[in-house]
Amino acid sequence: MSRRTPRTRRPATVPAASPIAPGSPCPCGFTAAYGACCGRYHTGTAAPTCEALMRSRYAAFVVRDAGYLLRTWHPETRPPSVDFDPAMRWTGLEILDTTEGSAFHTTGTVTFRAHYSDDGRPDALHEKSRFVRHEGAWVYASAIFVD
Repeated sequence: MSRRTPRTRRPATVPAASPIAPGSPCPCGFTAAYGACCGRYHTGTAAPTCEALMRSRYAAFVVRDAGYLLRTWHPETRPPSVDFDPAMRWTGLEILDTTEGSAFHTTGTVTFRAHYSDDGRPDALHEKSRFVRHEGAWVYASAIFVD
């Protein structure tokens, strides 16, 4: 996931990660607990499909895990850092479509709508993300914004 437009930085301190217990519901929308769902990817298990990677990257935005986001970003398109907007809160994820992206593929796409609030105003990011295998693992490569 990326932001379509650059935002002016707000002078606020953002914690490195929001507290979320392993037994809490996973932010990605699955009914599994965070530790058994996306949390395991955040701590080192490789996501087996591009959809699992997309969900875990969304959860990483929720918990503000910049390290995971950077590790799962293709080196050719990876930014030097990830800045979190302190006024933004991710509130839900809808997976709308996937193409390829299984253990038998080398590329795949996930079209999704990620809901958020920005200073209390609800909005959504609608994106088609492209994933590729890099050194055997799925990584986020690029996106096309869908209106």
